[in-house]
Amino acid sequence: MADEALMKHVRSLPERPGVYIMRDRDGNVIYVGKAKALRRRVMSYFRHGNFASPRLRKLVETVHDISVMRTATEAEALILEARLIRQLKPFFNVELKMSERYPYIRVTQERFPRVMVTRVRKGEGLFIGPYVKVRELRELLRLLDRFFPLRKCSFPIEPPYDRRPCIYHAIGKCLAPCAGLCDEGTYRRMVAEAVMLLQGRGADLVERLKRRMEDAAYNRLAFEEAAHIRDMIRAIWRVGRQAPMAQVGDEDPLPMLWALQERLKLPQLPWRIEGYDISHHLGSDTVGSRVVFEQGRPNKALYRRYNIEGTLGDDFRALEQVMRRRFTGSGSGDLMPNLILIDGGRVQLEFALRALDDMGVNVPMASLAKGEEEIYLPGRVDPLRLDRSDGALRMLQMVRDEAHRFAVSSHRDRRGRRMRRTRLEDIPGVGKAKASQLLSRFGSVRNVASASLDELASMRGIGERLAKRISDHLKEEDI
Repeated sequence: MADEALMKHVRSLPERPGVYIMRDRDGNVIYVGKAKALRRRVMSYFRHGNFASPRLRKLVETVHDISVMRTATEAEALILEARLIRQLKPFFNVELKMSERYPYIRVTQERFPRVMVTRVRKGEGLFIGPYVKVRELRELLRLLDRFFPLRKCSFPIEPPYDRRPCIYHAIGKCLAPCAGLCDEGTYRRMVAEAVMLLQGRGADLVERLKRRMEDAAYNRLAFEEAAHIRDMIRAIWRVGRQAPMAQVGDEDPLPMLWALQERLKLPQLPWRIEGYDISHHLGSDTVGSRVVFEQGRPNKALYRRYNIEGTLGDDFRALEQVMRRRFTGSGSGDLMPNLILIDGGRVQLEFALRALDDMGVNVPMASLAKGEEEIYLPGRVDPLRLDRSDGALRMLQMVRDEAHRFAVSSHRDRRGRRMRRTRLEDIPGVGKAKASQLLSRFGSVRNVASASLDELASMRGIGERLAKRISDHLKEEDI
C-alpha cells in the first residue's frame, strides 16, 4: 500500500487534463498515463486492493513518486503521453502499436514536392503534426485536394517533361508538371500556400489570396479565376485553424525541460515557466514584464505588462511590486507556475523571494544573470554554472531573453505614449484629456500637425481658435 506522504500528494493533484509520470524508489520512470482529470485518475489506482491484474498490483506496489504535466486539453495529453512513452520506454507501459500513433502530414523535398499522410516521422521533408482528430485531418485533406492540385504520383519528375497527363489532371486534381503544363515556380508557390494552411497560418494565406482575387477581378478581368479564389477563401475560413495540437519546432523542448528539472532539483517538470524583468529610462516610465512558457514554448496570449509607480528607478522595489500584483492582484487567478525565473542576480532573487514569502506563495524560483550566465537558487551560496550547450541553460536563456525583450518593448511603448501626450499638453488649452483625444483620432503627433484646421475644429471640445493654436504650435516645432 502507498505511504501516507504519497497519498497526500495524490490528493493535492489538480482536477485538470494532463499526464502523470510514476517513478520507483530509484527515480526510474515506470509508468506514464494520461487523464482528463488528474487527481481522479491517479486516485483510482489506490482506492481498492483487489486489482484486475497482477501487473497493476505490482505497479502500485512499486510506485514511490508521481509527478504531473498539465495540458490545456485531453487531446494534448494524449499526444504528450505517446511522446513520453516512446522516449522513456517505461517498464509497465504496453508499447504503442503502429496503429495508435497519430498521423502527420509530410511535405517532401523533391523538385516538385508531394503532400502525403504518414504515421512515422522518417525520411526527409517537412512534417506537420501530429493530428489527434482524424476527422478534421480528412476535412483538411479534402480542402487541399480541391484547391491545391499537387501531384499524387511518386516517380521522379525530370526534363524532358513529356509524359502524358494522367486522369488527375483531367479532373482538375493535378497541375501535371510531368507533362510540362506547370513550371516549377508556380508549383512551388502552391506548395508554399498549402504549407501555410497546414501550419495554421490561414489568416496570412487569406490576405495573400485576397490580393490575388482583387488583381484577377479588377486588373485582368479574370472573373472565373476570382470566383475560384473567393471559394477558396470561404473554404479556408470554414475549416478554420487546423494546425496540429502538439507541433514542435526544430528542437524538441521536452529534453530541455527534463534537464531543467534535474539541474534545479524541481519537484515537478517545469511545464509552466514565468519569466520577469524590469525596464525603465533614468527611473521614469518603469515597466515590469511577465512572459509565460508552456511546454517549453512562449504563450504570448498570457504575457502581462505592469506599469510601475513610486519606485523612482529602484529595480528591486519594482520587482517586489510586480510579484505582489501577480499573486494578489488581477493575476492571482492565473495558473501557478512550476518555476519563476528572474532576469538578474542574487539581489533580484532575494527581493522576489521576500515578496513571495510575505504572501505565503511557495513556488520554485531562480534568477539568471547576464554575462557569466550564472544561475542563482534559493538556499544555495554559490551560483550554479552550466555548460553553454546544456539544455537546461538554453531553456532558461530563452525565457530570460524573452522577458527582457518584452520589458524593453513595453517600456518604449509607455515612454513613447507619454512623450506624445506631453508635447501636446505643452500647448495652452490642451490638457491630458484633449491630448489623448487627439492621439486617439489621428494616431500620432505628426498626423495632428498635418491635419487641417477644419479637421481639428470638428472635434468635440476643440473650436477654431484652439485648432489654430494647435496647428501653429506644432508648425513652430517643425514636426
